[in-house]
Amino acid sequence: MKLNIPFPATGCQKFIEVDDERKLHTFYEKRMATEVAADALGEEWKGYVVRISGGNDKQGFPMKQGALTHGRVLLLLSKGHSCYRPRRTGERKRKSVRGCIVDANLSVLNLVFVKKGEKDIPGLTDTTVPRHLGPKRASRILKLFSLSKEDDVRQYVVRKPPNKECKKPRTKAPKIKRLVTPRVLQHKRQRIL
Repeated sequence: MKLNIPFPATGCQKFIEVDDERKLHTFYEKRMATEVAADALGEEWKGYVVRISGGNDKQGFPMKQGALTHGRVLLLLSKGHSCYRPRRTGERKRKSVRGCIVDANLSVLNLVFVKKGEKDIPGLTDTTVPRHLGPKRASRILKLFSLSKEDDVRQYVVRKPPNKECKKPRTKAPKIKRLVTPRVLQHKRQRIL
């Protein structure tokens, strides 16, 4: 079985193949959204607690929260349900999904960190991946850099270099949304009058 483990704090993700069936016994018979101690996976996992967030079986059918079974079930799914995207308004469809209880027939199990352990896991908790994109909305930029409303947001926009090769060193910046400028305030005053 493969384990897909992201760590949102660093932005890293790791895909681990576990061949030893005994290491996975701690996850068997557990439901989705259950918190499990990951000590059985090895020495470096001591102290880590993970939450089961989903998975796929060997034929690719996804696990669905609420289907209390090991096997596969046919459910009538509509808009708003996981595992289904309607093509037309009001469309419903009967789809095969896997139950929310973990067993040996899964090929991939998705886990999310709840509690960090004692040691760092190489490639997951020891390195950080910088975010590609910063916030676009003015209020979110203020919040990210803990600025006051009087500060100029345009100086703090996260810029990135363009993909294509250029002679001059250039950077691209997104258009700031909901930016309060004197012109915006003037338009607002004119609308009120």
